[in-house]
Formats: sequence, C-alpha cells, structure tokens
Amino acid sequence: MARYAIQRLIGVIPLLFIVSIAVFMFIHLIPGDPARLVAGKEATYDEIEAIRTHLGLDLPLWKQYLNYMSDLLRGEFGTSLSSGLPVSDMIASRLAPTIWLTFLSMGWALVIGLLVGIISAVFHNKWPDYVGMLGAISFLSIPGFWLGLVLIQLFSVELRWLPTGDLESWKGYILPSFTLGSGIMSMIARYTRSSMLETMRMEYVRTARAKGLREKIVIGRHALRNSLIEVITVAGLQFGFLLGGSVLVETVFSIPGLGRLLVDSINLRDYTVIQALLLLFALEFIIINLIVDLLYGVINPKIRYSSNG
Repeated sequence: MARYAIQRLIGVIPLLFIVSIAVFMFIHLIPGDPARLVAGKEATYDEIEAIRTHLGLDLPLWKQYLNYMSDLLRGEFGTSLSSGLPVSDMIASRLAPTIWLTFLSMGWALVIGLLVGIISAVFHNKWPDYVGMLGAISFLSIPGFWLGLVLIQLFSVELRWLPTGDLESWKGYILPSFTLGSGIMSMIARYTRSSMLETMRMEYVRTARAKGLREKIVIGRHALRNSLIEVITVAGLQFGFLLGGSVLVETVFSIPGLGRLLVDSINLRDYTVIQALLLLFALEFIIINLIVDLLYGVINPKIRYSSNG
C-alpha cells in the first residue's frame, strides 16, 4: 500500500507543474490591463507605466512566471488589485463557510444516497425501488437556485423556523446544505443502485448465497464493497466541486464563501484573486483525486497490485 501511495504522489508533481502554467497563462490571456485597473480611470500614462513596473508586468513572461512560482513556494498569493488586502487573508476569511457547507452537504448526501441506492437494489422492481428512484430523479431535476428560493420562502419567511444567511448558528447551514446535497444524493443513489445490481449478478455473490451466508453479509461484505468504486468516483468529483464553492447557492443564501469571492473578483477584474482561487480549486481537485485513487487500492487490493506490477 505504501508503494502504491508513493507512486500516486510522484504522479501528482508534474500535474501540479502543468496546472500552475495553465493558470498563469490563462490569467495573462484574458482581456484587460491590471495596471490600469489599479491606477484608476483618471490616471496618466506615466502613472500606469509606473504601476505596471511595480507589479512586474513589464518583465518577460517567463520571468513573471518564475517570480509567480517563487511567491507561491513562499506561501504568498500577492495583493488584491481592488481592495489592496493580501489575497491569502481574503481566501482564509471565506474558506470556513465553504468547508462547513461542503462537509455538511456531502455528509448527509452520501449517507442517504447510499441507503436509498442499496434499498433500491435489494428490492429491485418493487415499491421501495420505485419510491427511491422517483425521489432521486425528482431532486436531480430540480434546479438548485429554485429549490433554495422555495426553501427560504417556506421555512424562513412563512414558518420562520430556520434562518437564511446567518452562519453564526448551525441552523444557518441546514437550508443551503440541503439545497446543495439534494442533487448529489440523487446521483449517489442512482450510481449505487446500478452498480449494486450489476455486482449482485456476479458469480461470487451467488456462491456466497449458496454457502448459506446471511443476506446482510452477502449485501454488505460482497456486493456493496465491490460496488463502491464507481460511487467513490462520483462522490469525489462532487466533493471537489463543492469545495470550489457553489456560486448559485452561496448567492441565494448570502453565504460569504469562495464561490462568491470568485464571482466578485471576476466582476472587479481582480486578477490576483482570480489566479489564486483557480490554482486553489485545481489543487483541491488534484488532492481529492489522489485520495480517491488511494481509496481504490483500499477497497480493491487488485488495483494496487496491478499498479505495482
């Protein structure tokens, strides 16, 4: 297992290098002049050029990239062009709401999605299957922003049971986490059901039943475990998207997360913040994919053995 993990870690290094180049080039190719943005509309040509020199934008592109990587290795993301605050401080202040919302949304979605998928597979073509899949398809079809508005109107405005936008209490996370997690729960339920149905037709499952093993052991130890790879893949991808911040849900519920910070930075053409956020989101996906790869090896040892071979 250790050798398998080391191989995956080594494979991440060139990917990080490619991502850093892609993010750096993307920011420099989008229209707009950061120096003019900082200087303001009334600035003279000489003032704009002085700011461009101060920001290092007059240097060759390869030298700008080296300076950019040097700052990253020291943990420096630069200064916001619009507010003048350190980018790392701006991200840190928005990170906690996004992380809490991500884990709460993914937590309940994963538990309920697995339960619905397992029950639907075990009771295939019976009423629990029909009810579970009807609910999954319904939640998957509902737009997140519309569901969020309906929940706010019902539970915050009409019934006054739950707050909206107030993250000082755990109650403030209930509505947005339900809005974010409903679609993910539906996806996990459907993938769990389809993967379980395929696995339960395998010979080793029939053999386990022929040996007289209890149905709980057959389902949990043999069918479910071998069905989890596909489910983990879907859950890992959705987890990465959630960590990147859900722009619509954060906007609807007035949550000061990373998604709203990205939108605000794009509107203000704050290139340093955009660059840092894109790099952070890419790094999150790389780390999550690495964790998913390691989980593959835990669930199915054949994967790490074939990799070592």
